[in-house]
Amino acid sequence: MFQKSRPALLQPQDVGDRVETLMLHPVIKAFLCGSISGTCSTLLFQPLDLLKTRLQTLQPSAHGSGRVGMLAVLLKVVRTESILGLWKGMSPSIVRCVPGIGIYFGTLYSLKQYFLRGHPPTALESVILGVGSRSVAGVCMSPITVIKTRYESGRYGYESIYAALKSIYRTEGHRGLFSGLTATLLRDAPFSGIYLMFYNQTKNLMTHDQLDAVLIPAVNFSCGIFAGILASLVTQPADVIKTHMQLSPMKFQWIGQAVTLIFKDYGLRGFFQGGVPRALRRALMAAMAWTVYEEMMAKMGLKS
Repeated sequence: MFQKSRPALLQPQDVGDRVETLMLHPVIKAFLCGSISGTCSTLLFQPLDLLKTRLQTLQPSAHGSGRVGMLAVLLKVVRTESILGLWKGMSPSIVRCVPGIGIYFGTLYSLKQYFLRGHPPTALESVILGVGSRSVAGVCMSPITVIKTRYESGRYGYESIYAALKSIYRTEGHRGLFSGLTATLLRDAPFSGIYLMFYNQTKNLMTHDQLDAVLIPAVNFSCGIFAGILASLVTQPADVIKTHMQLSPMKFQWIGQAVTLIFKDYGLRGFFQGGVPRALRRALMAAMAWTVYEEMMAKMGLKS
């Protein structure tokens, strides 16, 4: 009667086509590479971020003297909160950095592919790419950034990230979840733009074609350290303003007011409090993130 039709055998080219369709989109690959690199660097350098926040929020001395250094704050945290106290705020840091850095690298890759068409970016193009990518990530992750800062300060006793989100929204509204957003963008967008410019320009000075493949990650890491320190110094005042606005949104309601109050309480030096641990963390974290990212992108056959 009826003869069952046998399924047609797949030809090698058909298998190849099907495998190709299952492959991840390059932007998704860039997102994953960025997220993994962000996780590694966040776990390692969280103590520096906590020290930076504590230094920025130290109450001014009544005598105007007795400057407290990073080592003194470190010892105090270990003494009063144990060694694990240095990793306070780890959970919001991970929640913020893993998708945040993934969004940054994914957006950056998309912009580079769309606008540059494969040619290396100029210094100005690097700044624009960095600013645009970081702005997208900064807006998306702003509520978690607020929670991270409050965890690190030691002034708030939130039980969990969800409880913190609910508490802030109930008491401060949606404005509380985005407090300090302008200052955050004024910090992160220029940082990323300046960092990417110095990173690309420094890396272009190195003749990668003549280097041993083993040395390339070390060269990329060194370029990242140099770029990170320069970018951190330029954007330090915006970071101080951001911290105060996120911790005390009722007192520091807009940037101009924050600048005035910080200068009144701390003087010009106040805008650079916590600069050393922040420069160390941002330089090391960015250098490590970029090094891991570029190595992973190369393994996946994509040009970063």
